[in-house]
Amino acid sequence: MRNSNQSTSKKIVGLTAKAGYQVGVRRTLPISQEQAWAFLTSDEGLKLWIGTVSSMSFSEGETFQSTEGISGQFRVVKPYQQLRLRWEKREWREPSTLQIRLLSNQLDKTTISFHQEHLDHASTREQMKLHWENVLSAIREQTTISKY
Repeated sequence: MRNSNQSTSKKIVGLTAKAGYQVGVRRTLPISQEQAWAFLTSDEGLKLWIGTVSSMSFSEGETFQSTEGISGQFRVVKPYQQLRLRWEKREWREPSTLQIRLLSNQLDKTTISFHQEHLDHASTREQMKLHWENVLSAIREQTTISKY
């Protein structure tokens, strides 16, 4: 016999009460925080997570629009540590919040973390999970070869 206080619904992966769907992907790379920041903010790095954009200053309030249809605005910029921004694809009805963190307690290892929230649906969450995993794989490949 079921207790009437037990919930019959299952928790949906990635769904939060206030931030919609969210996803987080991280990977530790054999580079310093400075190298990770230099790559992420370079034209080569930007192409991976924003697309092709004109030069940027990475200042709070700065807006961007890539030729691939990604737009947004930087909300928090802490060099070598964190970027927090509004990030949205052209076809989305609402923007998401993207946070990129560079975490390190060793000179030659840095964890790059992408955390995105305010996604509209479980399928969008899965698409973005795959996207950020691919971005991190490309960052690993490009920074290991060039030692940014």
